[in-house]
Amino acid sequence: MTSMHTTRVRNRGVGAAVAAAGLLATLLAAGPAHATPDPGDLSPAAGGSRNAGPVQGRELAAGEIPGQDEVVHSANITPLANVPSADPTVINSDLAFQGRYAYAGNYNGFTIYDIGDPKAPKTVTRVLCPGGQNDISVDGDLLFLSTDSSRSDDSCNSVSQPATEKSSWEGIKIFDIKDKKNPKYIKSVETNCGSHTHTLVPGARDIYLYVASYSPNEAFPDCKPPHDGISVVKVPRKAPKQAAVVAFPVLFPDGGNPGGPVNPGVSATTGCHDITVLPSKDLAAGACMGDGILFDISKPEQPRVIDRVQDNVNFAFWHSATFNEQADKVVFTDELGGGGSATCNEATGPSRGADGIYDITGRGDQRKLVFRSYFKIPRHQADTENCVAHNGSLIPVGSGRDIMVQAWYQGGVSVWEFTDSSRPREIGYFERGPLTTDKLGLGGSWSAYYYNGHVYSNDITKGLDVLRIDDWRTAPAKWVWMDRLNVQSQPDYRRHS
Repeated sequence: MTSMHTTRVRNRGVGAAVAAAGLLATLLAAGPAHATPDPGDLSPAAGGSRNAGPVQGRELAAGEIPGQDEVVHSANITPLANVPSADPTVINSDLAFQGRYAYAGNYNGFTIYDIGDPKAPKTVTRVLCPGGQNDISVDGDLLFLSTDSSRSDDSCNSVSQPATEKSSWEGIKIFDIKDKKNPKYIKSVETNCGSHTHTLVPGARDIYLYVASYSPNEAFPDCKPPHDGISVVKVPRKAPKQAAVVAFPVLFPDGGNPGGPVNPGVSATTGCHDITVLPSKDLAAGACMGDGILFDISKPEQPRVIDRVQDNVNFAFWHSATFNEQADKVVFTDELGGGGSATCNEATGPSRGADGIYDITGRGDQRKLVFRSYFKIPRHQADTENCVAHNGSLIPVGSGRDIMVQAWYQGGVSVWEFTDSSRPREIGYFERGPLTTDKLGLGGSWSAYYYNGHVYSNDITKGLDVLRIDDWRTAPAKWVWMDRLNVQSQPDYRRHS
């Protein structure tokens, strides 16, 4: 393992050592280790206010597309604050939470925010550690970061390097975050085909990470086909430097969905994109390119598929999954167009680039995923706005109601209900008008999650947004208080209410 040096930049300046535009160029120039459906082929389009604070807006008229960069929101959502990106040309990605802190990944590294006062969040530390896409999770004093771009080594000073070179590195980086102002990089674990995302499976003695990656190539020494499973990384809590890959369970012994030309417009399954676990039920749901799966994780090193579904009519790329509180439904997302396309326009329609709602029927190994309906935001977006279903979380309202908040890139943030699996509906929203009006731009909310009374959105170019929801349907969630939240490690919210 090479020397691991972390550069920290606090407060305003990002520093000249890593220019964000140059970072994006180098990430793309050598090519990732495999095709990546998330944004990356477009440069983020900058714009808007550079001052932190409340973001004022108005309600959107029916059928209206707001003006360039204009803020609009429903009456039941109030924008409280925005912390602008230190460099809007660097893509912001996923979020995790612990105590009074939010941890925000970006293609340059990650940022720690103090959200003790949601109306006035503060930047605590920015850590420079380049690599796409820096998916993030936290547990105790440990922070985990995914690297899914071929790098010269595992350090935070690495540069892009072709995946055809055996010495190239991709995988998991582990940081000690006991001192929030001075995180320390302590360990790396290389994984086959990198780590596009990872999911933390907590345990008493050990933490397990389910590492999702995909798209192997015969020319890549560390990412050859077949690649029909996930890497399982075991991290001893008391000795995290001993973290290592302990298994590679095969989830698709038949190779999974063949994609085109057998199923035109559908991604072939060569791994998984994202996995959500429900430890309280020993369940997991996997969004795996051309397949959606339900599996048993009672033995974390040996996950076992219970059921598998495909949608070769309307789903192009199974992207992520969310259980409801009763664990009798799963919402899968379809990232049509890879997150860099305008698929929320009228021409695309309501059933593509949408959420698919599935009921879980039966018991034990007889459980089945049964399709019920699609949900897509009812607000058409401009042809210059990248927009598709993306990362969201439950709002823990209990009482048998199913409500979640979700990011839609430039489609903004949507609050919607799926209590009736067959009749989902939007009940609130927040969005900005197009970043650009003359060509397709890249921006909007990558992740929008509910945590301790507020919604936090990591906008690709605008930074951290904080929203408040005032609605009788979501009011019970204000009584649910969490000490941490990694959304893909879905908690049993009822234990925290």
